[in-house]
Amino acid sequence: MHKIRKVGILGVGHVGAHCAYSLAIQGIVDELVLVDLRADRVKSECQDLRDAVMYMPHNVTVNVGTYADLGDCDVLVNSLGDISLVATGDRNHEMRYTVAQLKATMPKVMASGFTGVIITITNPCDTIANLVYKLSGLPKGRVFGTGTGLDTSRLVSALAQQTGIDHQAISAYMIGEHGDCQIAAWSCVSFGGVPLSALEGKDERFSFDKEELQKTAINAGWVTYHGKQCTEYGICSTLARMVRAVLHDEKRIMPASMLLDGEYGEHDVFVGVPCVIGKNGAEEVIELPLTAEEKVKFHECCENVRKHIKDSESIEAAK
Repeated sequence: MHKIRKVGILGVGHVGAHCAYSLAIQGIVDELVLVDLRADRVKSECQDLRDAVMYMPHNVTVNVGTYADLGDCDVLVNSLGDISLVATGDRNHEMRYTVAQLKATMPKVMASGFTGVIITITNPCDTIANLVYKLSGLPKGRVFGTGTGLDTSRLVSALAQQTGIDHQAISAYMIGEHGDCQIAAWSCVSFGGVPLSALEGKDERFSFDKEELQKTAINAGWVTYHGKQCTEYGICSTLARMVRAVLHDEKRIMPASMLLDGEYGEHDVFVGVPCVIGKNGAEEVIELPLTAEEKVKFHECCENVRKHIKDSESIEAAK
């Protein structure tokens, strides 16, 4: 008998709704449960998705649910947030709201009996991944964030535009915080398996202004936000790819915000690093052979995330 692949979406705003649509239109899920305190909004999104089912690859059941309905979900997507709060250009300005909401919400989610995998999108992504992990009590790896998954896509996109090489043939990673202090691991960039270091100086397509391209990857989200006050397609595609990797136990290597426990010489901090993603979530951290300079910058980034985590601890749960 076919196992129903069930995914819950917690928070159905711009991002949550687009994640639901991406999961449905790609045929990744069989059932979606939408949970949001805004009754009219979640009802509208549910109806819109149901209206699209006839033209989707396979039948998808979409329902509005409560916290109790999340108990038997395979994956829970946390997209609670208020996107307007990042209009300042700093993702951490959403922290006070999102931390307060999750401190009030996660106990209700876990009371449902949920034992699956939680993937969190909410900003500040690394700080929230740390919070959800602690509040859920789930084993290591069963909670992770989208982290630098989207930032990596932005870097690869910039590399593809300059070189004309297809995205799928480029291996590159943005690592660290999903924020301004993240870094591009240039020493590990390759094209079709050929290291960038072997191509530089031989073909002008591979002569990169590395500092400028890193800034492009970091700032791309704000370019998107500037015109429409949200980001949607990039993050929902990143999330959908992660969910698919979990539901199909793909063991796919993707950047994600994951708890480090000795990897890269770091402990007790969630940051974006390449991970093996399968049925148990982020099952393994892949340690890139960073240069000494990259390691220093990475450690600085981890310290920055730790400061945000410390700040989040004093925020009280929403009433």
